[in-house]
Amino acid sequence: MPYLDIYLAQLTDPFRIGLLIALVLTAANTAQALNRWIPIALGIVFVAVLIPFSIGANATVDATTSVLVGLLSNATILAVLLAAKALYSRLA
Repeated sequence: MPYLDIYLAQLTDPFRIGLLIALVLTAANTAQALNRWIPIALGIVFVAVLIPFSIGANATVDATTSVLVGLLSNATILAVLLAAKALYSRLA
């Protein structure tokens, strides 16, 4: 399976998007006690590893490839979520 197909499939995964939304909300709540970027970075890695190893990777894609592409797709989704949060904060 080409990398672009894996990437696009991961971008539209509702479970991945839901986990990353929860990550943004959690990082916003713990920003005073912790640096905001440490939980976000750990969360990106956690979600990228969690989904292929717990739900199971596709039979045609090995887990390592799925995790590496997952890191990129998580960063993309998170960038969109953080931009939306910043836009909302600016407008509110």
